[in-house]
Amino acid sequence: MTDLVTWAELGGSLAAIGGAAYARHAHPAAYWSTVGLPISAARLLASYTSTMDACGLTVEPPRWRALAIRATTRREVRPAPPRRGLIRPTSTGLRVRLRLAPGQEPADVAASAERLRHAWGVHAVYIRDIKPGVVELRLVGFDVLRKVRMPRRTPADHLRVPVALREDATAFVRDYRAVPHELVLGATLSGKSMYLRNLLTKLAAQPVALVGIDCKRGVELAPFAARFSVLATDPDQAAELLPVLVKEMEDRYDLIKSRQGIAPGTLEEEITSDIWGLPDAERPAPIVLFIDEVAELFLVSARKEEERRDEMVTQLIRLAQLGRAAGIYLEVCGQRFGAELGKGATMLRAQLTGRVCHRVNDEASAKMALGDIAPEAVYAACAIAAELPGLAVVGDTSGGWSRIRTPYLSLADAAATCRETAHLAPDVPRLTSFRPYAPPVPVDGSGPVTVPLPVAE
Repeated sequence: MTDLVTWAELGGSLAAIGGAAYARHAHPAAYWSTVGLPISAARLLASYTSTMDACGLTVEPPRWRALAIRATTRREVRPAPPRRGLIRPTSTGLRVRLRLAPGQEPADVAASAERLRHAWGVHAVYIRDIKPGVVELRLVGFDVLRKVRMPRRTPADHLRVPVALREDATAFVRDYRAVPHELVLGATLSGKSMYLRNLLTKLAAQPVALVGIDCKRGVELAPFAARFSVLATDPDQAAELLPVLVKEMEDRYDLIKSRQGIAPGTLEEEITSDIWGLPDAERPAPIVLFIDEVAELFLVSARKEEERRDEMVTQLIRLAQLGRAAGIYLEVCGQRFGAELGKGATMLRAQLTGRVCHRVNDEASAKMALGDIAPEAVYAACAIAAELPGLAVVGDTSGGWSRIRTPYLSLADAAATCRETAHLAPDVPRLTSFRPYAPPVPVDGSGPVTVPLPVAE
């Protein structure tokens, strides 16, 4: 009987260990909430002072405190670590705020992030500057980009939509008011279409005019035609559309100019330099222009097409330079976007503030997207594996960058969302003639549409 109990206890222990190992691999979020979080929190509390000392993040205490310690306890005065706040657990990690000692800066803590990660047994440690003298440590317990789960509470507003998940478990928000134009690069099957799909469905739920140029005969954007105000599927249609957008932009500038209020008695709140300062009743709807495979607009096969190409590139550059104030925003996608495309390519790329680089086939493509704004991010983009579609490196003109990954969204679900939100497409009179044809939703033919009624005798 004793042997049976012993074997039962041993089997139970092995089963628990095996279950924990399986949960850590298959369900990392559940493993972190039940096992990883208590262990990491205990490590942090038990080794906080010694870890900070080993990382060189301790300073000598003030002289008055050292004298008080010697007078009251007669023990050795040790360097003091940054004052630690309360530990706040999350579904993906831990958060704790530190008050830096005089003479310290956030860069000192950021330089020790890798050491802190190993000391406390977490997946990653990120540092965020809260206010002068206070930083927040964001401890991530597992690889959140392996299986993307967007946060429940994501900041969403007009022209500000969450699209992907950052590696620090926060949402990557595409804010058109702050970053009006964006370049999205990526090789075939890198997840570029998934990023575009998520962005389209989020914008479809807002009163925004969506305009598409898909020179691959519309294979990428045609499923969402019900929500698009305009959809050009070849260079000839794009050549007709772009001058109309430029004329729309010029008309909006005339409207802004007429409402600027140059008279001496005009109130300050009535003076504006963009459409967002106009009254709600007069403000035109914002327009987001999606260009899929931008290289198709630059490539020509005959000399007679070069003039058309130069005109389209010039109009795109004008929209990128002047479109923000008129409420016209660009989302340019492609596999490569360098000077070899032709005249005007680098000038247009310079106007695209936001940069998103998925997996690319060569280092030169990554440099086209990130080399001029965040050189360190080029190597991170080249290290993206083919087994992780949707993983990308996002950078901005401030030099900062981070890894993101878009959640999976099926084409059928995205198309259904666009059909359901088709009524939200705002009316832009100049674009009415370009409205794409959206086929009606098929009706299930398994039964009659109407129930037949018997004829009264």
